[in-house]
Amino acid sequence: MKKYILLVLLLIVNSPAHTAPSRDYAVGWELWYPYQYHNKKQELVGLDFDIFNAIIKETNFKVTFTELPWKRHLQYIKTGKMDMAMGASYTLEREESAYFSLPYRLEKVNLFVKKGMADKIKLETLGDLASSNYMIGVEGGYFYGEEFQKLITTKDFHSHINNVIDLEQNVALLLKGHIDGFLVDPVTMKVFSEKYFLQDEFEMHSLKIYQDNIHIMLSRESCTLETLNLINKAIAKLEQSGEIAKIIKRWTVNNQ
Repeated sequence: MKKYILLVLLLIVNSPAHTAPSRDYAVGWELWYPYQYHNKKQELVGLDFDIFNAIIKETNFKVTFTELPWKRHLQYIKTGKMDMAMGASYTLEREESAYFSLPYRLEKVNLFVKKGMADKIKLETLGDLASSNYMIGVEGGYFYGEEFQKLITTKDFHSHINNVIDLEQNVALLLKGHIDGFLVDPVTMKVFSEKYFLQDEFEMHSLKIYQDNIHIMLSRESCTLETLNLINKAIAKLEQSGEIAKIIKRWTVNNQ
């Protein structure tokens, strides 16, 4: 991953100056507190939106936002029906059909269980799930780290994973006792719990799932390296000025 970032930085330094391509870019989004969502005024807001809009302002691109499920969004990135995606983790499979920008924030994923159950659910490693009696919920299409990607290909591990569309479904299943826990970003979980007054219902398990960089993903079918380069220049500028750090601090201080 470090080699990839160094390569991108070299492209930024060595590429000639360009003007932004004069076209509208189709950008997908999915309800994901506190990163991407509608506020009470029905405005699109969130940590990802604030950073993305700051980047787009630097590039002078025009963008149109469309709400759609993440799994479909990934497919549209492959075909070029959608141009960009925020909040994307880098994988070799995705790189076959998409360009990845420089990272603009860090993401973590943890296991959440019912309050009082963290010490009772005996899982020291993710691989332990395969020989357990536990069922864990995940959201289809999301990336949970390289270890998870390898384990999910095995029958024993896969049989303990329940795929759903979104966090709301996982929460409902856990409250009803149909699963023993689910994987989610702790910032998202905290904001969700506060929004629906569920702070006393869940707790974080000590099992660590993964931590990785988050990028903007651009369709290879509809975007050019010129577009990628302009986005990377904007990210580098906003990182250097401290603007991205300010945005992240504003959201994490207010929501954690």
